[in-house]
Amino acid sequence: MIFDGIYQYNFPTTIRFGAGVSKELGEHLKRQGIRRPLVVTDPVVSQLGFFKTIVNEITAKGLAPALFCDIHRNPVKSDVYKGVEVYDAAACDGIVGIGGGAALDVARAIVLRVNHREDLFKYDDLVGGDVYVTNDVPYFVTLPTTAGTGSEVGRSAIIADNDTHQKKILFSPKLLAKVVFADPVLTMELPAPITAATGMDALTHNMEAFLAKMPHPLAEGIALEGISLISQSLERAVKKPDLESRSMMLIASMMGAVAFQKGLGVVHSLAHPLSALLDTHHGLANAVNIPYGMQFNIKGCEDKFRRIARTLNLADETGEGVVRYLFDLNSRIGIPHKLRDIGVRNEHVETLADLAFADFAHPNNPKPVSREDFKRLYLEAL
Repeated sequence: MIFDGIYQYNFPTTIRFGAGVSKELGEHLKRQGIRRPLVVTDPVVSQLGFFKTIVNEITAKGLAPALFCDIHRNPVKSDVYKGVEVYDAAACDGIVGIGGGAALDVARAIVLRVNHREDLFKYDDLVGGDVYVTNDVPYFVTLPTTAGTGSEVGRSAIIADNDTHQKKILFSPKLLAKVVFADPVLTMELPAPITAATGMDALTHNMEAFLAKMPHPLAEGIALEGISLISQSLERAVKKPDLESRSMMLIASMMGAVAFQKGLGVVHSLAHPLSALLDTHHGLANAVNIPYGMQFNIKGCEDKFRRIARTLNLADETGEGVVRYLFDLNSRIGIPHKLRDIGVRNEHVETLADLAFADFAHPNNPKPVSREDFKRLYLEAL
């Protein structure tokens, strides 16, 4: 697949895609009447050359951006409140999210809070809080810098409680970015370990969405194509990145985020507690857990695993063949096979099992997952 220009896709929002498309940002904001955007990113991206170039370019257009990057790797409620304080102090009139999942989740949560000032978790979708998202929200655009979460095309933000570490979902169609500037050039300098972890996050989204129990043929078709693109490009993007492999991964990442409106599953419920309790990178947590979660799901889903295997062009068209592929892919891109290699210890397992069972993702898994199942899966992966 060759990406040799700039394209526009109008699904699920307006996506401007292609090398150099990020240079359109300043002029676009001016046309929308935005003069003082809050630019939200993370502490790492804020120091990178391309980010400083973007800020300089929009400043040269006569805009006065305010910057906010004081966020955790796994975002918490206080990050959002701090961002809104900066928005207010600078009298901002729009929001630009630049970065990976953490930065874009915080940016989207700030979008919500600007005109919804009750406790942030009142709007938690898991308890029906989306019905309280009734006011207008600021103009919002996103620029992804990783090919993983696909948060740039999302309508929700995952934010954890500072104290309990439990993750909440802030959701509303109003939180969908008006325009996504998806520029694969912004991902070219990602270090190999981050490329690997975020790429496996995208693969997890596509695979879990395809398997999720809710019927959704549209999402399933998107998920299968996302799996195919990742299988063709992830290893190259990690080891010898070029514009084509980075472009394919960026598209596949957005496809995963679109597909998982159908639901996620056991792998995400295994991964979320690692991020909350141990501050593990979300993509890495998914990457280590996905072979074990997929093995758990094989029985009863043999036909769907056969379709995944065929999409991956595997000789062994079974669930076991898919699991072997996942372990092998992890090996080829430098992802460990065991949780102990990313800091998990036996004494963590009971708490992790509690958090996993309380997580929002596994009710959409194709088969039920008990607390004992989670404990067994953690011990197997340990």
